[in-house]
Amino acid sequence: MTYSSDTPMNIGTRGSPLALAQAYETRDRLMAALNLPETAFKVHTIKTTGDRVQDRPLSEIGGKGLFTKEIEEAMLSGAIDIAVHSMKDMPVDLPDGLVIDCILPREDVRDGFLSPSVTGIAELPQGAVVGTSSLRRRAQLQHRRPDLQVVEFRGNVQTRLRKLSEGVAQATFLAMAGLKRLDMPADTATPISPDDMLPAIAQGAIGIERRKGDEAAAAALALINDTDTQTRLFAERALLRGLDGSCQTPIAGLALLDGDRIKLRGEVLRPDGSESLTDTQSGARSDAAEIGAEMAARLRPRMGSNFF
Repeated sequence: MTYSSDTPMNIGTRGSPLALAQAYETRDRLMAALNLPETAFKVHTIKTTGDRVQDRPLSEIGGKGLFTKEIEEAMLSGAIDIAVHSMKDMPVDLPDGLVIDCILPREDVRDGFLSPSVTGIAELPQGAVVGTSSLRRRAQLQHRRPDLQVVEFRGNVQTRLRKLSEGVAQATFLAMAGLKRLDMPADTATPISPDDMLPAIAQGAIGIERRKGDEAAAAALALINDTDTQTRLFAERALLRGLDGSCQTPIAGLALLDGDRIKLRGEVLRPDGSESLTDTQSGARSDAAEIGAEMAARLRPRMGSNFF
């Protein structure tokens, strides 16, 4: 199959400004790689359960798959050809018949700290209220500052910025990658070093999902796959898989490449932040997935049976 204005590639995405920005980045990369006009692609916005239910934590309504279920159903039905996802939102197990083998070049992996009154976590006054919907960020914050009050902060970037301006909380966090993809002003957030707050697994990475057996989509996506980012995610997502990671489990991880070597750092925390376990492992980049799986195997005995 050849994509054209008459037979466009149908791209599925959530409807938030950030999700659309990621879909348009994917479309633009495919346009350049395939030398096709914009009319050879059509972006479809699909509302997911995770987008509709904003008043409860994800852990209460089913976890990360709530941001993908309706999109993946549209792909399996043939309504769309590919789907664009933030990889940190993706479960490690995909529905039968679907695969992610295209990862775009990674953006800034860091978390960003946002507050109208202070520039960092250490400056927050005793008992300050911080908003976040991330169990990982909540646990990391409470591990460092158990005096702080943490409240649920669901919604897209714009919603969370509005809640902050309305005084619902004195501070919050957003991924720097999302702020950059939305062309937000550089001073919107203060970046937090991964040495101080290890990011979510696959933070800053965009993944493209397709149907197995769709050779036209596979050939097109192979042209825009970034193998360095893909290798880093092999390690990080293997760690997540080995720890049974989900929205109910505070897990962080970051892999970095240095030539033909890869270094993986991982962290697991009790949900209340009372304990943090970390590990670091290096090896050949060709062994990325094995390194992640080995780290998970080392961490599990240290966690015991009721860690999460």
